[in-house]
Formats: sequence, structure tokens, C-alpha cells
Amino acid sequence: MSSKAVLLAVLIICVCAAVIAVHWPALSAQALSFDDDQYLVNNTLVKSPSWLSAWKFLSQVLEPSTVRGYYQPLAMISLMFDYSLGGRVENLLPFHRTSLALHTANTALIIVLLYLLFGEVWIAAAVGLLFGLHPMTVETIPWVGERKTLLAAFFALWSLLCYLRYTHARVTAAKAGAGIQCPVGRSTWGFYIACLFFYLLALMSKPTSTPLPVLMLLLDFWPLKRIKWQSFFEKIPFFILGGIFAIVTYISQTRTAITASPVEMGIGRIFFTLCHNIIFYLYKIIWPVNLSSHYPFPNPLNLSQPMILAGVIGTCILIPLLLISLRWTRAAFTGWLFFFIAILPTMGIIGFTNVIASDKFAYLPSFGLLMILASLLCNLRLKNSVISGSKSAVIILFVLILASAESLATRSYLIYWRNSLGLFEYMLSKAPNAPSTHYNLGVAYGKLGRYQEAIDEYKQTIKIKPDYAEAHYDLGTVYYGLGRYQDAIESYKQAIKIKPDLVEVHYNLGVAYGRIGRYQDAVESFKQVVRIKPDYAKAHDNLGVAYGELGRYQDAIEAYKQAIRIKPDSTQAHYNLGVNYYKLGRYQDAVEACKQAIQIKPDFVSAHYALGVSYLKTGDKESALEEYKILKTLDAEQANKLFNLINK
Repeated sequence: MSSKAVLLAVLIICVCAAVIAVHWPALSAQALSFDDDQYLVNNTLVKSPSWLSAWKFLSQVLEPSTVRGYYQPLAMISLMFDYSLGGRVENLLPFHRTSLALHTANTALIIVLLYLLFGEVWIAAAVGLLFGLHPMTVETIPWVGERKTLLAAFFALWSLLCYLRYTHARVTAAKAGAGIQCPVGRSTWGFYIACLFFYLLALMSKPTSTPLPVLMLLLDFWPLKRIKWQSFFEKIPFFILGGIFAIVTYISQTRTAITASPVEMGIGRIFFTLCHNIIFYLYKIIWPVNLSSHYPFPNPLNLSQPMILAGVIGTCILIPLLLISLRWTRAAFTGWLFFFIAILPTMGIIGFTNVIASDKFAYLPSFGLLMILASLLCNLRLKNSVISGSKSAVIILFVLILASAESLATRSYLIYWRNSLGLFEYMLSKAPNAPSTHYNLGVAYGKLGRYQEAIDEYKQTIKIKPDYAEAHYDLGTVYYGLGRYQDAIESYKQAIKIKPDLVEVHYNLGVAYGRIGRYQDAVESFKQVVRIKPDYAKAHDNLGVAYGELGRYQDAIEAYKQAIRIKPDSTQAHYNLGVNYYKLGRYQDAVEACKQAIQIKPDFVSAHYALGVSYLKTGDKESALEEYKILKTLDAEQANKLFNLINK
């Protein structure tokens, strides 16, 4: 190994150690953020690690079943793997450990990329350090659902690394600095295929990696300076692959979540959003204060908002300056364009989120700005080689001061991720009128048993956004837990008005009706559930209960049969079926149904008692006595009741 390679390896190890040390508190974070319920808490596939679950993540391309939104199988499989290693809602360490490892690896990859692009070991390490410690990278580590951002960046950076190796293999420096074409060998095409392969993995982690081929073209323009027709032709497979995933993303997002086309968004809204974000992200990267995981859309979205006005004015100044800079250097314009193109899928041209911007969106795109910084530092150090040593010392001191400031800010921000309550209270302090933050704060209060505070937060959510169906639903759930069934019913009905096909709301509404004896209303609610989701076994079971309470025993029997067809091992459904057979005088059928329940659950006391009573009705007193003997070992009170019936 050359001395430069050894130095690079040593510096990478030092930078990675610093990144791990500064982000270390993230490992003990217990906060669950906005969509972590989908990615972990309620995700049945993540919580059932198996090859079958992995296959479902991979095969559910156009309509993912466990996460609302786009196709992201590798991110989900990654979380499933952490779950298999002991990751749980109450133990997030395995998830955070993997995320920190990925962020550290991404930092190392960025250092290698900057070194390959600019050839300066110390500057590559310095700029990589500033990336690794930056406070805007914080949320990607403790936020479980943001595994997709880290994993996509990891594969995208590997793709770029292979691309640089591919280009370096094709073009080498010749005498006098003139470039000559080199023969294309197997290793060259190996780098090309690896580049395409890693691009595919990045897309399967998070489709915001789609613009990567365009970013490669920008690298060809600067700093590689190899832009020509061949550069476009060699990207054709990448554009085809990216186009396929763009279509898949739009379809899967539309089917499972929300999308708003540019026509729906409106030209004015898109213009103001783009201008806002162009300046907003640059401001946050340069001055990372008041960071949050939730930056809501300004209301109204027009020039009366200071940040919108600043965005429009700033954009109108920035872009001409970048174009003028091309007279002297390609660095500023190309680096910024790299950032802009990379972040464009999240800039609101197609609406898919309730925030105008997000720190995590800038994670990979920030590499464009890092290239500008690296180029600037290289020029400062190399200009006037006589005093380059002193300039190097100044640069190192400057970087260390920045890194120290970033470390303090990162540690300060990580404090808020210790628990969900603190996280959402912090976010509300930055955006007091954000309905989704009020909603999630209500969820956090509910999990802590602070129900009145949860109710207040849900009501505040609904006050700000009356059509927030989930807030109505969860408000009803809290009311139900407090025994306020009529209030729960009204909340559930409001949720259904907004989203008529919410299965769980119809189901819980039926349960609440049952609690206050409105069994016909319960029947109608459970019918709605099985209409929307015919294979919902519990809904068929509860429909049978409601029918039974109304004396419609034959209807109850049919409902229980449906429940058993869907879930043959449902002991309760078999038992309830036996009870309703008994009420219709079909005692032998009751015997068979109760025997099925006992076969599944041998210590099912109620089923043994019902079986004994049914035996008596069929005249089989001996079998009834056998059930009495079994009940004596399970429940003395029930055994005595059956014994009295036998001897009556």
C-alpha cells in the first residue's frame, strides 16, 4: 500500500471513531417518530422474521401490505433482521446500532469518494468529518423508519464509487496531462455492472435514489470533465431502471397512501415550495439551529410568509450568481445542481407528504455541497504553494472548530430523542400548529396512561385539522378505554365520515355498540367490516355474538362458520358455535363444536362445561360425568355447577 492509502485508512478510522462517539447517545434513544408504527410497532412482517416475510416484502411491488407508500423491500428486510436480533418496541438498541453503523459507513464512503475526485487525503477526511457530525444527520439514526434513507444512501454511494472506478479505468492521465482512452477490460465492465447493481439496491431501499444517473452525468461535467456522447449512452440502462422504479413508486404510493399530481398541486404552490426549499436547506446546512423532524407547510403558502419571501428573493439571487460563477469554475454551479437534482424527488412537485421540507431529505444530496467545500479547500491550500503549509494549518483549525460546534449541536439535538413525549413536545415548540405533531403527542400521552392529556391533544389536532380521521379514531379509542362508550361511538362515526373504508374503525364501532347493548347497530358495523375485509375472522366472530344477542341464532351460526373457515384454530369461534347450536336445540352439533374447541385448547373451562351440558341434553350422562371429572382439575366452581345438573 502507498503512504497515501495508509494515511487515508488511518484518517477514515479516526473520523469514524469521532462520528460514533458523538452519535453514541442515539443508541439509547427510545422515541418513536411519526411513521414508526408502520415500520415497527404494527408491522406484522417485520415482527415475524422469516424467508416468507422477506419474500412478501420483495414481491409486493405495486401494493405493499404493511407500509403505506412506495416499494422499499430492502429497508423492511433490514428492520426485520434487526428484530430477529432482539429489536423490540421496548428495546430499540438493535435498530439504532445498525443505523449508526450505516451512517458511519456512509461517512467513510464519502471520504473515499472525495479523495478519488480531488486527490487530497486530509481535505477528504476533513469534509467527511463535517458530514458525519452534522446535526442534520441526527434523525436518520434514532428514527427507526428512516433506515430507508441510510440504506439507500449506502448503496448509492457504493454505486458512485464503482462509477468513479469505472471512469478511472477508462481514462488515465497521460504525459503532459492530456487524457488518452484506455482499453476496456473485464475489470472495467465489472465496475460498470457493480455500479448498476448497487443502483438497483439503492432503488429497492428508497426510490428517492432515482436521479443517480443524472448525478453521474454531473460528475462527468465536473470534476471528471469527461462529458461527451458516450457519457449519455453508458447511462441508458440506468435511466431505464430508474424509469421503471419511478412508475412503480407512483403506482404503489397512489394505491396505499396519497399522491397529488403537479396539476393538483398548482404551479404557484410548486414554485413557492421550490424557492422556499432551495434557500431553506442551504440555511439549515450552514446554520443548523432549531432543527426538527417536522417542518409544516406555511399557511398560507404565499409571499406573506417570511420564509417564502426569503426563498423567492434568495433563489432569484442565488441562481444567477451560480451561472455567473461558471466563468471561473464549474464547482459551485455543478455542486449545487447535484444537490438540487438529488433532492428534487422530495421537493413537492408530486405531493406525498404533509411537510414542506425534512432534514432526512438532504442526507445524500448534501454530497453535492460537500464537493463544493472540498474544491474550495483544495484551491485555498494549493494556491501559492510557498505558504501552503500555513494555509493547511488554518484549514485544519477551521475544520476542527466547525466539527466541535457540530458535535455540541448534535449532542444537544439527540437529547430530545430520549423518549417520544420529549420529542413531540420539542417539535411542537418549533411548530405549535402542526396537527400531526399534536396527534403523535396524543399517542405518546396515551401510551403513558395520561388519558386526559391524550384527549386534549387529539381535540387540538381536530381543531386544527377537522378531517384528521386518525385523530377521531384514536380519540374514540381513549374514550372507549375510559368506559365512555357513547363518546367513543361519536368519535368513531366522525372518523368513518372522513374515511368510510377504515376497517378498524368500523370494527371498534361495532364493539362499542355492543358495550351499550345496541346489537343491531353492532351487526351493521361488523357487516361493514366484512364487506371491506372479508377475511377478518374477529369481525365474523363478533358479528356472530351480536346476532346471538338478538336471538338470531342461525345467522350467528353462519357468522361463526365464516370465522372458523378463515381461522380454523379459533377456540372462541368453535365454542360460540357450540353455544348457538345448543340454543337452537341442535345438541349433537353443539357437542361436536365444543369438542373442536377443546381439541385446540384442552384447558378451555367454558367449553368443557358447555360440552358436559350438551352431553346431558343428548342423554349421554356418562360422557357428562367425564367432563365433570376434567372440570374438577380446572375449575371447582364450574365442576360443581355441572355436577348439580347431572344429579338434578
